[in-house]
Amino acid sequence: MHVVITGGAGFIGSHLCEHFLAENHKVTCIDNLLTGNINNIAHLLDHPHFYFKKYDVTDYLHVAGDVDWILHFASPASPIDYLEFPIQTLKVGALGTHKVLGLARAKKAGLLMASTSEVYGDPLVHPQTEEYWGNVNPVGPRGVYDEAKRFAEAMAYAYHRYHGIDVRIVRIFNTYGPRMRADDGRVVPSFINQALEGKPLTVFGDGQQTRSFCYVSDLVAGIYALLLSKETRPVNIGNPKEMTILEFAKTVAKIIGVECRVENQPLPEDDPHVRQPDISRAKECLGWEPTVDLQECLVHVIEYFKSLKQQTPESGTVTAS
Repeated sequence: MHVVITGGAGFIGSHLCEHFLAENHKVTCIDNLLTGNINNIAHLLDHPHFYFKKYDVTDYLHVAGDVDWILHFASPASPIDYLEFPIQTLKVGALGTHKVLGLARAKKAGLLMASTSEVYGDPLVHPQTEEYWGNVNPVGPRGVYDEAKRFAEAMAYAYHRYHGIDVRIVRIFNTYGPRMRADDGRVVPSFINQALEGKPLTVFGDGQQTRSFCYVSDLVAGIYALLLSKETRPVNIGNPKEMTILEFAKTVAKIIGVECRVENQPLPEDDPHVRQPDISRAKECLGWEPTVDLQECLVHVIEYFKSLKQQTPESGTVTAS
């Protein structure tokens, strides 16, 4: 297949590029590098079946030749990013999704769209099933991301119903792994880097809010299984093993071998109090569930962040042309 991956130089997008190349597919990666990083795909640039294009998908979008699938992963995805780039976040959810759907229609290709657990907002149903419509504050600071994804889902299904576009929607829950940005503000890189530097771990609120952490290889396997399936309904992909943020802080500190000291800060507005996917649909329709161990994979991610700290600013840097 020839697959187009928007946001392909991002954390999850780069792992998807790798996976599709490993499965002997041709990959066109499109990223404007607003929050993506060319270094995430530097090792792929010389691959004969890989092509990178620096481009903003909210503009007119053209890809030469036949296209089988478009994976739409272009968007700021961490709170620190979409609060810094609120307009860009809304535009890529609305205009960017419109452009990739137009490309899918022109190429008679399918579209797999990255949605998010954030469409459930601060949920009143726990765990969250795909049938739950969510509890989102549309005018709150997080609404720019939540509503962009909700609108993108609605547009994808409008094209599915009206134009017959083959659509897949993956609702991604908290994911961690190598290539996360050290400064993206999410809890995994924040805790790891603070612990490595001997600093207190920043815990918002009382730390009793919950999250469920899925390793990126499990996520990619679930996305690939969804693409190959006939399932057109939204599908949760995430790890259902729920833990409190305070428990996660203690886990990170223990693996690194430091005392777990925390510094409490006020809980951000509309921050979800619970987050746990119901993955019954993924199990039944895709035969998928996560397989890797949290603590074992955290060791790999910690080593990744250690390696970043050992790099000089000039080392390992690739320039996008």
